[in-house]
Amino acid sequence: MERNVFSFIVKHSYRQQIVLVALAVINMPITFFGYTLVETIVNEGLQGFRKVAVEEVVDGETVSKTVKQSIEFPELVFGIGPEFDQITFLFILVGVFLINILLLQGIKYILNVYRGQTAERMLRRLRYTLFERILRFPRRTFKKVSQGELISMITAEVEPLGGFVGECFSLPVMQGGIMLMSLGYMLYANWILALAAVSLYPLQFWIIPKLQKKVNMMGKERVRRVRKLSEKIGESVTGVNEIHSNDTTNLELSNFANQLHGIYSVRLEIYIWKFVIKFVNNFIQQLGPVMFYSIGGYLVLTGGLDLGTLFAAISAHKEIGAPWKELLGYYQRQADARIKYEQVVEQFAPAGLYTEDRIMHDADPSIRLTGDLKLTGVTMLDEQNSSLVENLSTSASLGKRIALVGASGSGSSEVADLLARLEEPDRGSIQYGDHDLQTLSEAVTGRRISYVGGSSFVFNMTLGDNLFYGLRHRPLGSRSVEGDDRSELEKYISEARASGNLEYDPRADWIDYEAAGVTDLAGLRAVGIEALRIVGLDEDVYQFGLRGQIDPGVQPEIAEGVLKAREALSARLSDPSFASLIERYDPESYNTNASVAENLLFGTPVGDAFDFDHLAEHPYIQEVLEKVGMTRMFLEMGYQAAATMVELFSDLPPDHELFQQFSFISADDLPEFQAILAQYDREQLDNIDESEKLRLMSLPFKLIPARHRLGIISEDVRARLLEARKAFADNLPDDLQGAVDFFDPAEYNAAANILDNILFGKIAYGQAQAQERVSSLIREVMAELDIIDTVSEVGLAYEAGIGGARLSAGQRQKLALARAVVKNPDVLILSEATASLDSNSQARILERLLERFSGGGLIWGVHRPQMAERFDHIIVMKGGTVVESGTFEELNKEGTALSELIANEAA
Repeated sequence: MERNVFSFIVKHSYRQQIVLVALAVINMPITFFGYTLVETIVNEGLQGFRKVAVEEVVDGETVSKTVKQSIEFPELVFGIGPEFDQITFLFILVGVFLINILLLQGIKYILNVYRGQTAERMLRRLRYTLFERILRFPRRTFKKVSQGELISMITAEVEPLGGFVGECFSLPVMQGGIMLMSLGYMLYANWILALAAVSLYPLQFWIIPKLQKKVNMMGKERVRRVRKLSEKIGESVTGVNEIHSNDTTNLELSNFANQLHGIYSVRLEIYIWKFVIKFVNNFIQQLGPVMFYSIGGYLVLTGGLDLGTLFAAISAHKEIGAPWKELLGYYQRQADARIKYEQVVEQFAPAGLYTEDRIMHDADPSIRLTGDLKLTGVTMLDEQNSSLVENLSTSASLGKRIALVGASGSGSSEVADLLARLEEPDRGSIQYGDHDLQTLSEAVTGRRISYVGGSSFVFNMTLGDNLFYGLRHRPLGSRSVEGDDRSELEKYISEARASGNLEYDPRADWIDYEAAGVTDLAGLRAVGIEALRIVGLDEDVYQFGLRGQIDPGVQPEIAEGVLKAREALSARLSDPSFASLIERYDPESYNTNASVAENLLFGTPVGDAFDFDHLAEHPYIQEVLEKVGMTRMFLEMGYQAAATMVELFSDLPPDHELFQQFSFISADDLPEFQAILAQYDREQLDNIDESEKLRLMSLPFKLIPARHRLGIISEDVRARLLEARKAFADNLPDDLQGAVDFFDPAEYNAAANILDNILFGKIAYGQAQAQERVSSLIREVMAELDIIDTVSEVGLAYEAGIGGARLSAGQRQKLALARAVVKNPDVLILSEATASLDSNSQARILERLLERFSGGGLIWGVHRPQMAERFDHIIVMKGGTVVESGTFEELNKEGTALSELIANEAA
């Protein structure tokens, strides 16, 4: 990266800078012409005279001087064209002046737009370059630099650099040119007046840099403190559980307030000194008019200067003020940009930075990591130059399954990192067959080697995207797009090229199907499901799929399979032993295991139009209830429900089991209903406040007769609700069409999930183990139809959340293991990858991975020595070096390091 901001600008935008400077230069003569026009309009257009040079003989010498000469109208304009009277002459001059203004503003517009485009492209280039450098940081760097600092630098700190890039050369040229044109005109008009007007500028040149230097130093300190603040915020977000579990909120807030105080103090001082600079600038600038009104007025009164020239000079001086302020501001901004750029570059140039070729060079597809693994004199040091791995030499066949065994601190985990090339040895070499690991690019190591550590990262995308993440190396081809989409793609590629970014289309197909051993997406999904089965995540993904939604128009084959499962389940429910488990939806019947709201809508709401919590407030719902004569009935049912709930639960704590299971009024809302009941009795319902009436009417919508056995939803009420159901569907307004996806026994409900579509009803309350029996029944049905994997594929669309937050720690680890298997690597390296899982999961994964890699290519840093029994070759480490190696039978003898580790584990 270029060491200073000007080198960066010149290297990557010199053509654009030349154009910007050229536009600024073009602006100068037009500006000067505008000043002369002002004088011409005042003198010739208004006063009817022009200045001409004449020669006189004084004391025998010829002297040239300027005199006023009256204009005899009609007169030529600028000595060309027809003659005009004075009024027409004046308006033509004003018209030329207007054209001059339009031309100036047009040039400024073009210059500013081009400047902005250049600035944004360079800012994009800089941010891209910095992010690319982060991806080249050696892993040790991340132990010393926080995420918060890096994020702050790439986002906030470099933001002002973009604006500076656009004005780097063009602004001083343009504003300096305007200033020189203005000063030149004043010198042309009267050199005494010009010198008087700018006499104090040298003082500014001397004092401003000194003050600015002080501000620059404080700016550096501000940047340093803000980075630390970002680091603290990131640390607190990551460790929020520790903060709450240790009651250290006040400590953290106090530390944060202390950091804010430090930033406040620095920023306040910066503000003070900036306004000192501004005060000095403004004071000196305001002295200009004093000079004009005094010296200029004296010259006009004594005949040494005409009024038009004085007006033009005043106008020119006003034009000097703006560019002078711009130049001073530019000086401050360039100093700030230089500091920011140098600080950022320094932070993004750590020792051991990976070369660009290592991460960007494409792979030779013929390279395979087979043969023997050989480590020779490998040494790895930590930040204090202490040996983590010391002069390690060993070899093993990659055709065998290798176990790395060692206690904590033995160096086994560091060796696993070295073999995966996540760390670089300080000395020595690592050979995979004929290939030196240190000479291979990531295009080889990232495709031929899979690695999973003890705590793996999951990205904020779907399970499927995470699962197949290791197969996305380069786009396989271009997207087929037409029309506006094609124009947008071409624009994206063009801008990426202009900004020095990768030109790859992120929406193209990046999946390397060949690496996974398949030819299409269907095959890839099958491989993915098999990998999930190996690591024991298949059942979780199946459950995610059951609760997932699909678009039957886009995935008709899945919708068809679900409808077949619905029919098959319906057939199973004809068996008396299963019939009572589910109450199916029937357009002509009331479902006692569904809420009143679900029975009324008889469909799945789409969007927020019919939110179950606010149905009582919806105008159309109110209209339907009124139409079937249920408005008063709902109010009475609400009053009765509130009275019953208050009577039953008012004395129970919010966490009481009965409260949690049966109450449809939350503990927070219960006092509100108590107040309503205390204020109104049943006979006063007509006098109740409208808002309180709606609160009561909202309660019946939540009632489920089979669960809330309160005797409120009588047979008569159910019959009336069936009438309301029909009225609701038949009279749904046009603007609400599509707000409910109605239940239809023969159609897939796109707004509901797969499980609800299969059930097409409600699991009955009160049935022993109903949930488990229904789940088992559904799985049997789906197995018979061979659509379990199809549902699991839907589960691959489940969003993992930020850092996999929507998954458990065990699910994240299993997903990382499946991701490593899907890549179909030559070598799979695991470093205590199952240590965080339960013992049953550990045993299953060990068994399945040993079977999957029965031909070798598995290197496992085991967390329990006994696990090594199943491996073909064992390497035992202690103190950062190999102490013994061989088969389990050879090493599991009295007096060996392995037997000692196994004995310690058993103890």
